[in-house]
Amino acid sequence: MVNGHVQIGEVAERTGLSLRTIRYYEEVGLVVPSARSQGGFRLYAESDIERLGVIKRMKPLGFQLDEMRELLGILDAAPDAESGQEQRRRLREFREKAEQQCRSLREQLDIAEDFAATLRKRLAED
Repeated sequence: MVNGHVQIGEVAERTGLSLRTIRYYEEVGLVVPSARSQGGFRLYAESDIERLGVIKRMKPLGFQLDEMRELLGILDAAPDAESGQEQRRRLREFREKAEQQCRSLREQLDIAEDFAATLRKRLAED
């Protein structure tokens, strides 16, 4: 740890993301290391690690990179009177998409569990 920052290997370990994925998210502008060591190594603050956690949770819900970027921007921004209503509207849309994806994933899981039960039953008959 350097001045409250950690290197990419520890970030990968803590988030469960690969080094390649973390670097990719940096390349596309979803997360930027807070600092660099004197040797040029990426250094991440706790807020960067939390941001990667948000990205990781968005990914299985089918959010595209531009949607992730927009949502992260909204989450980062302090709402003001001018943009607050629009931000809340977009957050509701993102929430609705996330909830719909969760329903869809639950349906897929139900189908998969039913299939696994069929296989278990078949094996038990043998």
